[in-house]
Amino acid sequence: MARRLRFIGTNSGNNGCPTLYEDLDTGDVLVQGESVTDPEDVAQLRNVKDGEGFVVVPRVLLADFAPRDAPRVATMIALEEFDDMFESFEHTAWRLESRRRYRSDEETETYRRFARGEDAGWDPDDPWCASRRAQAALGKRFERVRIVDNPPTPGQRYLLDNARRNTAVGEDIRNLWRSEAERLKLPDDDFWLFDSRVIARLHFDDADGMTGVELITNPVEVARACQIRDAAWHHAVPYDIFAARVPSMG
Repeated sequence: MARRLRFIGTNSGNNGCPTLYEDLDTGDVLVQGESVTDPEDVAQLRNVKDGEGFVVVPRVLLADFAPRDAPRVATMIALEEFDDMFESFEHTAWRLESRRRYRSDEETETYRRFARGEDAGWDPDDPWCASRRAQAALGKRFERVRIVDNPPTPGQRYLLDNARRNTAVGEDIRNLWRSEAERLKLPDDDFWLFDSRVIARLHFDDADGMTGVELITNPVEVARACQIRDAAWHHAVPYDIFAARVPSMG
C-alpha cells in the first residue's frame, strides 16, 4: 500500500529538491535530494545494506523544517547484540554501576567462594578475560565507576575483590561512596556508555536480576550521560586506594 505523505518543506523554491516529507501513518521523514552514487563516497559510509540509497541534504533544510520532537519508544536489544558492542566500539566503554547487589554475581562459584571467606579463584584465561585483553591491546579503554554504600554490601565487597581481575586484563575501575554520588546528584541508573554516543541502559527486576538492555541514541540523553561520566570519574577513587579504606579489605 502506498504511503500517505505530507509535504513538510523545501528551501529550493519551485526547483523540486531537496525536500522533506512526513509519512502520516508512521511519522517517518522522507528526504528528496540529489543521489550520492560515487563509489568512493559510498565506500566511506558505514553498515550499508542492500537497497539503501543516499541523498545530499543542505544543513539549512534540516534546520528549517526537520521535526524538533518525536515520540520515543524504548529500543530493547538482545543480549547477543549487547555482547557484540564490547568488540565493535571504537575507543571507550564506560560503566556506571549503582546497585547494591547483582543476582548474576551471586549465582557464580567465585561469589560463593568469596562469601565463604576463601579466595574467589578468578580465572585470568577465561573467554571474558581473553576478550578484554584483546580489545585493550587495540588501544580501547574500559572504565567503570562503582557506587559503594557505607558499610559496603556483600555484593559490593565482592566487586572490590573482582576489580583486581578486571584491572589485570585492561579495565580501569574507580569507586565512589554513595553519599558522594548523592551529593553530585548522580542517578541510580546502571548503564554502559560507548564512544560517548550510545547508551546501553541495564534493566533489573525487584530481585536484582537483569531483565534486558535498552539502547539509547537520543543526543540529549547521551550528552547527559557524558556529563554524569565526567563528574563521577573526576571524584571517584582508584579501586585499590578505595579498598584500602574499607575495613577488612585493606
